[in-house]
Amino acid sequence: MSVQLLRRLFTVDEYYKLLEAGILTEDERVELIRGEILKMSPISPSHAGCVKRLAELFILGLAKTVTVGIQDPVRLNDNSEPEPDIALLQRRPDFYRTQHPQPEDVFLLIEVADTTVKYDREVKIPLYAENNIVEVWLVNLPQKCLEVYRQPTGNGYENVQTFQSGDTVTIQALPNVTFTVDEILGD
Repeated sequence: MSVQLLRRLFTVDEYYKLLEAGILTEDERVELIRGEILKMSPISPSHAGCVKRLAELFILGLAKTVTVGIQDPVRLNDNSEPEPDIALLQRRPDFYRTQHPQPEDVFLLIEVADTTVKYDREVKIPLYAENNIVEVWLVNLPQKCLEVYRQPTGNGYENVQTFQSGDTVTIQALPNVTFTVDEILGD
Protein backbone atom coordinates (compact mmCIF):
# COMPACT_ATOMS: atom_id res chain seq x y z
CA MET A 1 0.00 0.00 0.00
CA SER A 2 1.46 3.35 -1.01
CA VAL A 3 0.92 6.49 0.99
CA GLN A 4 0.28 9.78 -0.78
CA LEU A 5 1.83 12.64 1.16
CA LEU A 6 0.24 16.05 0.95
CA ARG A 7 2.48 18.93 0.02
CA ARG A 8 2.13 22.56 1.00
CA LEU A 9 2.74 24.57 -2.17
CA PHE A 10 3.66 28.24 -2.08
CA THR A 11 2.77 31.22 -4.24
CA VAL A 12 5.41 33.73 -5.30
CA ASP A 13 3.99 36.23 -2.80
CA GLU A 14 4.23 33.68 0.05
CA TYR A 15 7.77 32.83 -1.05
CA TYR A 16 8.76 36.48 -0.57
CA LYS A 17 7.03 36.59 2.81
CA LEU A 18 9.31 33.71 3.90
CA LEU A 19 12.26 35.89 2.88
CA GLU A 20 10.88 38.93 4.73
CA ALA A 21 10.29 36.82 7.85
CA GLY A 22 13.89 35.56 7.77
CA ILE A 23 12.87 31.94 7.17
CA LEU A 24 14.73 32.12 3.87
CA THR A 25 17.78 34.33 3.39
CA GLU A 26 18.97 36.16 0.30
CA ASP A 27 22.12 34.02 0.31
CA GLU A 28 20.24 30.72 0.01
CA ARG A 29 20.39 29.18 -3.43
CA VAL A 30 16.73 28.28 -3.89
CA GLU A 31 14.06 28.91 -6.50
CA LEU A 32 10.31 28.46 -6.62
CA ILE A 33 9.21 25.85 -9.18
CA ARG A 34 5.53 24.88 -9.42
CA GLY A 35 4.95 26.02 -5.84
CA GLU A 36 7.87 24.08 -4.36
CA ILE A 37 10.95 25.74 -2.93
CA LEU A 38 13.82 23.81 -4.45
CA LYS A 39 17.46 23.96 -3.46
CA MET A 40 19.66 24.73 -6.44
CA SER A 41 22.74 22.67 -7.25
CA PRO A 42 26.14 24.03 -6.29
CA ILE A 43 27.85 25.96 -9.07
CA SER A 44 30.96 24.25 -10.44
CA PRO A 45 33.88 26.29 -11.81
CA SER A 46 33.04 25.23 -15.40
CA HIS A 47 29.40 26.33 -14.94
CA ALA A 48 30.43 29.65 -13.38
CA GLY A 49 33.01 30.26 -16.10
CA CYS A 50 30.46 29.62 -18.84
CA VAL A 51 27.94 32.00 -17.23
CA LYS A 52 30.62 34.70 -16.97
CA ARG A 53 31.61 34.18 -20.62
CA LEU A 54 27.96 34.42 -21.74
CA ALA A 55 27.37 37.52 -19.62
CA GLU A 56 30.36 39.25 -21.21
CA LEU A 57 29.42 38.07 -24.70
CA PHE A 58 25.87 39.41 -24.42
CA ILE A 59 26.66 42.59 -22.50
CA LEU A 60 29.40 43.62 -24.93
CA GLY A 61 27.55 42.43 -28.03
CA LEU A 62 24.06 43.65 -27.21
CA ALA A 63 24.63 46.77 -25.11
CA LYS A 64 21.65 49.14 -25.32
CA THR A 65 19.65 46.53 -27.29
CA VAL A 66 18.57 44.26 -24.43
CA THR A 67 18.87 44.11 -20.67
CA VAL A 68 20.98 41.15 -19.58
CA GLY A 69 19.91 39.39 -16.38
CA ILE A 70 22.45 37.12 -14.72
CA GLN A 71 21.02 34.47 -12.37
CA ASP A 72 18.09 36.79 -11.58
CA PRO A 73 14.47 35.73 -11.00
CA VAL A 74 11.89 35.64 -13.78
CA ARG A 75 8.31 35.49 -12.54
CA LEU A 76 6.58 32.99 -14.82
CA ASN A 77 3.26 32.82 -12.97
CA ASP A 78 1.85 32.85 -9.42
CA ASN A 79 3.75 29.71 -8.34
CA SER A 80 7.01 29.69 -10.31
CA GLU A 81 9.93 32.08 -10.19
CA PRO A 82 13.04 30.33 -11.50
CA GLU A 83 16.47 31.93 -11.74
CA PRO A 84 17.87 31.14 -15.19
CA ASP A 85 21.59 31.64 -15.67
CA ILE A 86 21.09 34.33 -18.34
CA ALA A 87 17.99 36.25 -19.40
CA LEU A 88 17.89 38.58 -22.39
CA LEU A 89 15.08 41.00 -21.68
CA GLN A 90 13.29 43.91 -23.27
CA ARG A 91 14.83 47.16 -22.12
CA ARG A 92 12.93 49.18 -19.56
CA PRO A 93 13.91 52.55 -18.12
CA ASP A 94 13.68 51.20 -14.56
CA PHE A 95 15.77 48.06 -15.32
CA TYR A 96 13.01 45.97 -13.67
CA ARG A 97 13.50 47.70 -10.34
CA THR A 98 9.78 47.61 -9.52
CA GLN A 99 9.07 44.00 -10.51
CA HIS A 100 10.86 40.95 -11.83
CA PRO A 101 10.59 40.25 -15.55
CA GLN A 102 7.61 38.21 -16.73
CA PRO A 103 7.28 35.98 -19.83
CA GLU A 104 6.30 38.83 -22.14
CA ASP A 105 9.55 40.65 -21.22
CA VAL A 106 11.81 37.74 -22.23
CA PHE A 107 13.62 37.41 -25.57
CA LEU A 108 15.74 34.45 -24.47
CA LEU A 109 16.45 32.40 -21.34
CA ILE A 110 19.64 30.38 -21.00
CA GLU A 111 20.32 27.52 -18.63
CA VAL A 112 23.92 26.33 -18.29
CA ALA A 113 24.04 22.70 -17.20
CA ASP A 114 26.81 20.42 -16.11
CA THR A 115 25.13 18.21 -13.48
CA THR A 116 21.53 19.39 -14.08
CA VAL A 117 20.94 18.55 -17.76
CA LYS A 118 18.14 16.06 -17.01
CA TYR A 119 16.43 18.40 -14.52
CA ASP A 120 16.64 21.36 -16.90
CA ARG A 121 15.24 19.30 -19.81
CA GLU A 122 12.48 17.58 -17.85
CA VAL A 123 11.41 20.28 -15.38
CA LYS A 124 12.53 23.79 -16.25
CA ILE A 125 12.29 23.77 -20.05
CA PRO A 126 8.70 22.37 -20.06
CA LEU A 127 7.81 25.00 -17.44
CA TYR A 128 9.24 27.71 -19.71
CA ALA A 129 7.20 26.35 -22.65
CA GLU A 130 3.98 26.29 -20.60
CA ASN A 131 4.56 29.95 -19.75
CA ASN A 132 5.25 30.98 -23.34
CA ILE A 133 8.94 31.76 -23.10
CA VAL A 134 9.65 32.11 -26.82
CA GLU A 135 13.21 30.79 -26.81
CA VAL A 136 15.38 28.82 -24.39
CA TRP A 137 18.98 27.70 -24.79
CA LEU A 138 20.42 24.83 -22.80
CA VAL A 139 24.20 24.99 -22.75
CA ASN A 140 24.96 21.30 -22.28
CA LEU A 141 28.50 21.28 -20.89
CA PRO A 142 28.94 17.46 -20.64
CA GLN A 143 27.95 16.95 -24.31
CA LYS A 144 29.66 20.18 -25.44
CA CYS A 145 26.63 21.34 -27.40
CA LEU A 146 23.89 23.95 -27.41
CA GLU A 147 20.25 22.86 -27.38
CA VAL A 148 17.85 25.49 -28.72
CA TYR A 149 14.13 25.36 -27.88
CA ARG A 150 11.62 27.47 -29.84
CA GLN A 151 7.88 27.65 -30.55
CA PRO A 152 6.44 27.00 -27.08
CA THR A 153 3.20 25.10 -26.54
CA GLY A 154 1.49 23.76 -23.44
CA ASN A 155 3.19 20.43 -24.18
CA GLY A 156 6.75 21.63 -24.70
CA TYR A 157 8.64 23.20 -27.58
CA GLU A 158 7.78 22.30 -31.16
CA ASN A 159 11.19 23.23 -32.53
CA VAL A 160 14.25 21.72 -30.82
CA GLN A 161 17.68 21.89 -32.43
CA THR A 162 21.14 20.87 -31.28
CA PHE A 163 24.17 22.90 -32.34
CA GLN A 164 27.77 21.69 -32.17
CA SER A 165 31.21 23.25 -32.35
CA GLY A 166 31.60 25.14 -35.64
CA ASP A 167 27.86 25.92 -35.92
CA THR A 168 26.34 29.37 -35.62
CA VAL A 169 23.10 30.25 -33.87
CA THR A 170 20.80 33.25 -34.14
CA ILE A 171 18.58 34.66 -31.42
CA GLN A 172 15.06 34.44 -32.81
CA ALA A 173 14.00 37.88 -31.50
CA LEU A 174 17.21 39.46 -32.82
CA PRO A 175 17.64 37.90 -36.28
CA ASN A 176 20.68 40.01 -37.17
CA VAL A 177 22.58 38.74 -34.12
CA THR A 178 24.54 35.52 -34.46
CA PHE A 179 27.01 33.71 -32.25
CA THR A 180 29.14 30.66 -32.79
CA VAL A 181 28.70 27.67 -30.52
CA ASP A 182 32.44 27.97 -29.83
CA GLU A 183 31.89 31.51 -28.48
CA ILE A 184 29.15 30.15 -26.22
CA LEU A 185 30.96 27.05 -24.97
CA GLY A 186 34.49 28.47 -24.87
CA ASP A 187 37.44 26.10 -24.73
